[in-house]
Amino acid sequence: MHATLAELAALVDGTLLGDGELVIYDAASLGEAKMGEITLIDGDPKNNNLTDCRASAVIVPRSVEPELLPGIQVDDVHRAFAAIILHFHPKRENRRIGISPAAVVSPTARLAADVDVHPLATIGDDVAVGAGSTIHSGVRIMAGSRIGRDATIFPNAVLYEDTVVGPRCVIHAGAVLGAYGFGYELVDGRHELSAQLGHVELGADVEVGAGTTIDRGTYGPTKIGEGTKIDDLVMIAHNCRIGRHNMLCSQVGIAGSTTTGDYVVMAGQVGVRDHVHIGDRAVLGAMSGITNDVPDDILMIGIPATPAREQKIKQAAWSKLPEMRRQMKKLQHVVDALVEDSQTQSTRRVA
Repeated sequence: MHATLAELAALVDGTLLGDGELVIYDAASLGEAKMGEITLIDGDPKNNNLTDCRASAVIVPRSVEPELLPGIQVDDVHRAFAAIILHFHPKRENRRIGISPAAVVSPTARLAADVDVHPLATIGDDVAVGAGSTIHSGVRIMAGSRIGRDATIFPNAVLYEDTVVGPRCVIHAGAVLGAYGFGYELVDGRHELSAQLGHVELGADVEVGAGTTIDRGTYGPTKIGEGTKIDDLVMIAHNCRIGRHNMLCSQVGIAGSTTTGDYVVMAGQVGVRDHVHIGDRAVLGAMSGITNDVPDDILMIGIPATPAREQKIKQAAWSKLPEMRRQMKKLQHVVDALVEDSQTQSTRRVA
């Protein structure tokens, strides 16, 4: 498949710069692009060096005019580049297959119209699956769970009893929803598991990444608000209430009974202790350790996390500690000399 640069400019509603008859065969990122391919620069100075670029053309923001290559100016570089990639590499169409005879579906399960259940999926008693949903191979949906319309559950995800999945949710491979919470009581020298009577509930348009785990509540639901996007390998413990449109990046760990407001962002490897609240639109920087409640509209960084300005002041002071230690030693020598001199003079006066 190929296209001229003019055809690609028309595809993305862009402004052509240079030879419109130039033939392009593929698209690739700046560091990987070869002759005959188109690449992109996005306005970030770190990504704008075309000196060693081997691509034949480039997509740029409206504010940029490349000097070394012909190109296309667009309003949104990443959206346009994605459209061009899809032109060269169209998505595979997932044909509807209905219910595979190699799937195991309980006779008491209720599957709406146009549901696809792939081979080796297992759907338990009293499960309800909404219209247009797709259940891939190896998925296990246990008794009493409810799946909304147009949801997609990828291979080998496991939904424990009574899990609720809202419409248009996406659950990626290997995710586990509804596992027992890590709550134990020490009774007569033995750890006894606490009640596990709750379940997990996802609002509409939630995405759960591969390998992510969300534990069931002790008595009620662990809830994930609508529109929230959860990356791979995230851990959300029992009784948490995650707000709407949160963004939880990979390896975030949230301890039990934590709540968040709406539009919260947690960067990679953030750790949150139990029973705290994260306010609306708060941003928690990568590897932050959250030990107390976080107010609305604030950026927190560090371990333990504090507001970004305060943490930067601490880090600046920390970086000066070696120099301050040397200065302290010098001052100590001066003080010791003054004390010794003072004692010598006192001895002479007494004599």
